[in-house]
Amino acid sequence: MVERRPLLDLMAHLVLLAGIAIVAFPVYITFVASTRDATDIIHGTMPLYPGTDFVANYMGALFQGSQRLRTTAVSTMMLNSLVMALTIAIGKIVISIVSAYAIVYFRFPLRMAAFWMIFVTLMLPVEVRIYPTFKIVADLGMIDSYAGLTIPLIASATATLLFRQFFMTIPDELVEASKMDGAGPVRFFIDTALPLSRTNIAALFVILFIYGWNQYLWPLLVTNSATMDTIVIGIKRMIVTSDAQTEWHIVMATAMLAMAPPVAVVLFMQRWFVKGLVESEK
Repeated sequence: MVERRPLLDLMAHLVLLAGIAIVAFPVYITFVASTRDATDIIHGTMPLYPGTDFVANYMGALFQGSQRLRTTAVSTMMLNSLVMALTIAIGKIVISIVSAYAIVYFRFPLRMAAFWMIFVTLMLPVEVRIYPTFKIVADLGMIDSYAGLTIPLIASATATLLFRQFFMTIPDELVEASKMDGAGPVRFFIDTALPLSRTNIAALFVILFIYGWNQYLWPLLVTNSATMDTIVIGIKRMIVTSDAQTEWHIVMATAMLAMAPPVAVVLFMQRWFVKGLVESEK
């Protein structure tokens, strides 16, 4: 029997509240700055409560961007980031689940060699293979395109490993039952393996969406046109060395808008995300 200790419970809640305050306070300051005039931020006279420029700042960021630096509208940058994040997340899941299914359920020559070749790529992140990858993308004419932004990042050894380990835990009785019912490999994948994997897919989708949304180095290399800027690149372009030229109220509004889609994905898929990490539906 677990003994209840009110004092320990109170201390635990206080520690949690302190952690939340430490994490949330910078976000709150960012929100307050996004509702204020630029002069309040530059002169250091910004109070700790929201201002009256919320609509003007956010509308200006969404549809105009930084007027002094003539950056692209945030709505365009968010669309680029959304396309990139969704394509990377969905593409990684599709490729990984199919490759893991083939490795587990098909007996073909050099099957394990193929798996280990995929696994070894975990030691070669994008930063290590950045030059040859960029050279291939440039030679194929994919600079300043969604294909150039997404295709080089679409494979995932980690997701393949996770799906492989999950498929290996599916009971053999399900495979035999499917065979007795006359189901082939494709039917077994669609009717059995895929439904059982939905919580894992949801958990991976959240992680991979945030991974794609927060990409900085690769979009910086393969995009030259301002209209192809992602939201992370856009925030960097809005900040210059001179505070007088940086429209901090627009930058802060852009930062708040940049946080909105990942937060929405996490909140919307929170139940599936937790379930996919700790539970199994077999």
